[in-house]
Amino acid sequence: MLQSKARITAIGTCVPRKRLLNDDLEKMVDTNDEWIVQRTGMKERRIADDEEFASHLAIKAIENLIRKYNKDVSDVDCIIVATTTSDYAFPSVACQIQNHFKIPCTGAFDLNATCAGFTYALHLANNLISSGAHKKILVVATETLSKVTDYEDRTTCILFGDGAGAMLVEYDHENPSFLAAHMGTNGEGGIHVYRTSFSKTMDGKPLNDTGKIVQNGREVYKWASRTVPEGISILLRNVQLNTDNIDWFIPHSANLRMIESICEKSNVSIEKTLTSVKYFGNTSSASIPLGLNLGIEKGKVKNGDTLLLYGFGGGLTHLGLVLKWNL
Repeated sequence: MLQSKARITAIGTCVPRKRLLNDDLEKMVDTNDEWIVQRTGMKERRIADDEEFASHLAIKAIENLIRKYNKDVSDVDCIIVATTTSDYAFPSVACQIQNHFKIPCTGAFDLNATCAGFTYALHLANNLISSGAHKKILVVATETLSKVTDYEDRTTCILFGDGAGAMLVEYDHENPSFLAAHMGTNGEGGIHVYRTSFSKTMDGKPLNDTGKIVQNGREVYKWASRTVPEGISILLRNVQLNTDNIDWFIPHSANLRMIESICEKSNVSIEKTLTSVKYFGNTSSASIPLGLNLGIEKGKVKNGDTLLLYGFGGGLTHLGLVLKWNL
């Protein structure tokens, strides 16, 4: 990784108003609150309205960032949006954001690294700024997974919710946020969690062509429980830290039981772990900023803290970051 010259200077989030409780799911599929909590740790999720899309949540998250930190985005020179549920195939959500805020001179694009999208976007923003290519980047993660969830599939419909998070990353060579990064991919496992588009097969195997999320939860759990602890070990070794040096661990909020397994295998205390899983469910790329923001609002995360963020998901792909938090 380049010597970082980038600092995170603001964070904002947004979730829809509508709540989908476990009790509501009991009326839709063969499940119950006790079963869901025992297996996932989830109590509720937020669900976008019929005419509320990823761009709307993204814009509200940015507006939240602007209000809380008194920030100006008119001079942003790049917009990076992590999403798998954009309003359109194109134009991108990033272009919709540029249009809404009338940012006069900026690049804008979406990236898709599924549940690792936010850490991928932060990593890219850091390197673009540290290389000298950009000075001020808006990083956004936004998802409306409810629109691609099969509510007749009891194994997936209990998991997913909607939400968005945004961060502003600016040039600061004296007080950078980014200490280390580690990334990896296992494309062979892509068939374990997917959503079809044009192709109806993968590696010669037929797919469930519903246009909704299809997931082999057992295989994804096995992969994440093995891969993320290995990645954490490499990441900390590269920056010459250990888990005792980490103030807060913020993983992708896929499933609380999965996070507990990762913590146990990584020697990370669950008490030092921030998630958004209980009340927001699995929001894919948005889950890390939502979890981090909850920690900030509760007074847990403070300036000077060392944070470990780790995104992982469909692809299969993963990326972890060690950050020094100093807004």
